[in-house]
Amino acid sequence: MAVVAVFNQKGGVGKTTTCLNVTAALSIAGTNPVALDLDPQGHLTLASGVGHVTSDHSMAAFFNHKTPLVQLLQDTSRGWQIAPASLELAKLDALLGSDPHAASLLKKGLQEDLALTGAPIMIDCCPMLGVLTLNALLAADRVLVPVSADFLSLQGVQRLDSALNVLEKKLSRKIPRRILVTRFDSRRKLSYDIYDKLRDQFGSLICNTRIGENVALATSPMHGIDVFEYDNHSTGAADYRALAKELWESGFFA
Repeated sequence: MAVVAVFNQKGGVGKTTTCLNVTAALSIAGTNPVALDLDPQGHLTLASGVGHVTSDHSMAAFFNHKTPLVQLLQDTSRGWQIAPASLELAKLDALLGSDPHAASLLKKGLQEDLALTGAPIMIDCCPMLGVLTLNALLAADRVLVPVSADFLSLQGVQRLDSALNVLEKKLSRKIPRRILVTRFDSRRKLSYDIYDKLRDQFGSLICNTRIGENVALATSPMHGIDVFEYDNHSTGAADYRALAKELWESGFFA
């Protein structure tokens, strides 16, 4: 069972889009993945076609009432399962922030409830380094960092990489990661410049696959479906199909 946290502290970089479509690609490949939505905004939940989620049936129930994760899973149209989010998650920092054991709750829950399935687990993280994200990072075997091809995102990934390095020292273990360039516009020289700068700085941590700007990627969440179900022949579907293949063949999900 590989647990992958999809995280970036900067918004608008395709974090939820990446979590949604990598999960869908893994499902198409027959791996029966599970997605956990740890963002109080619940965008992954909505994009997966799951609506009207009460706090008692969301990830908030896991943290607040110790509801087993398996009891929170809901089916999606593509066949994979998701533990949805609710706005109640936004209160966790205030409720659990003083608890020294709060950051390890998800890791323990995964080991108790989902470890035997052997299925990949994808976690859509909150874009803040609080209790929710710390739970995801402590539970994760790998971290996938989407970075849009613009200057501000380039600055942000450098700070994020430093934060992960600090966290590694505190955890006394490595946090394997890959950096994914998203919103790549092949018509703009800036996109290539950003990609080259990231390659120069992070080398093999940068995914070879780049996710281009695509209408299908922007539109499919509005219909509560992944890009493959919305338009399997779109360039967005091709990009995420290639990404899932690259990550799988590199052992990222092992």
